[in-house]
Amino acid sequence: MPVGSAERREVDVDVLVVGAGLAGLVAARALVAAGRTTLVAESRDRVGGRTLNHPLGDGEVAEVGGQWVGPTQERVLALAAELGVKTFRTHYDGKNLLDLGGRRRRYRGAIPRMAPHVLLDVDRARRRLDRLAQTVPLEAPWKADRAAELDATTVASWMDRNVRTRRARTLFEIALGSAWGARSSELSLLWLLFYVRSAGGFDAIIDTEGGAQQDRFIGGSQILSERMAKGLGESVVLDAPVRRIEQDGDGIVAGADGLEVGARRAIVAVPPNMTSRISFRPNLPGRRDQLAQRMPAGALTKCTAVYAEPFWREDGLTGEAVTDHGPIESTFDNSPPGGSPGVMLGFIPGSTAVEHARLPVSERRRLVLDCYQRLFGEAAGSPLDYFEQSWAEEEWSRGGPVCNPAPGALSAYGEELRRPAGRVHWAGAETATVWCGYMDGAVRSGERVAAEVLAAEGWQI
Repeated sequence: MPVGSAERREVDVDVLVVGAGLAGLVAARALVAAGRTTLVAESRDRVGGRTLNHPLGDGEVAEVGGQWVGPTQERVLALAAELGVKTFRTHYDGKNLLDLGGRRRRYRGAIPRMAPHVLLDVDRARRRLDRLAQTVPLEAPWKADRAAELDATTVASWMDRNVRTRRARTLFEIALGSAWGARSSELSLLWLLFYVRSAGGFDAIIDTEGGAQQDRFIGGSQILSERMAKGLGESVVLDAPVRRIEQDGDGIVAGADGLEVGARRAIVAVPPNMTSRISFRPNLPGRRDQLAQRMPAGALTKCTAVYAEPFWREDGLTGEAVTDHGPIESTFDNSPPGGSPGVMLGFIPGSTAVEHARLPVSERRRLVLDCYQRLFGEAAGSPLDYFEQSWAEEEWSRGGPVCNPAPGALSAYGEELRRPAGRVHWAGAETATVWCGYMDGAVRSGERVAAEVLAAEGWQI
């Protein structure tokens, strides 16, 4: 990929973009298309942010970061089409597994076979969440009726009042862990409701067919960023973490490893929790800084086992499983489009992921493979390869899949998510109003912030 070197140099451009994930690269492309000069400074030695491909050999990859796309995620699908990246369906032919309370059962479709009163409990809670979510304004959730009350309520507290059965609570906890990387006690109800509305409903978040896990990108999700970076050429500089941004009435000056950048404006397209690593002069408004301090990343580890073939398919299974006997809580068939090699993906979320990372590598592998073997049979215990990606341990993300405002933070400081701080503008999946926290949200945020900067400078699109 043709990118600039990070040898010490001074650069003057119209706009500095901090972060070469989807949001930052989309913004840079839009600015270049409008005739503006940009420099994209990326802290890592790669592009892609919270998307990352892991090579499997023979040109195949497995994604160890954000990977799925759903049918209503229109902006990331449009970007993929423009870049010549095609999609393929997640494998969901066959039966799923539900492993709760020591009992394992198979089922088809989105609804597992459980006692009628448990199914009724789950359905009633989902409907209540969807109805409540419709009362939350997408552009300003902090202006919802009873916003402060909803924000002070944890999802755990809401479930205490609205989810009556233990098994229904367990299923909700597993869904929260995979989607937010957090437990119900850590999540604000207002944030959950906004997130649900931004996705078009709770089912859209958790479903495979018709939902957010329906499709994957051929070549892996990181290929989107790689192709955008290739088009931007030497405007993308790797291994160049931005350490400081100074601004006055005329522009900004930023210091990165190996770089001094002068620009009219800056776009900071990194997770909110990571903005605290940048020194701003003058200081950011207090409310913006408070928001960053109160918006930690979730914790999620993706555990991947590689086999010669996806043997579970021959057994009539999709590869999707939900279990309360950890550390893995949910699994998916993550095999390449041709189905070979067979790739099993498992999620470890929240505090369990943090504790898992403290164990020796051999013990982590054993625990995960024991879980796969219990779910899918003896063959699952002997993979050809095994690897993990702990996003809480990753230096330039410090968690995933998304940053979650602590209870009380969204209603008090949420206005600062997108509000420019002088000549500094904000992008990233968490700033999106549609499909917040997803790749589609990241793309939308890049498009929004590019238009915002062009308008602020009076530049013509």
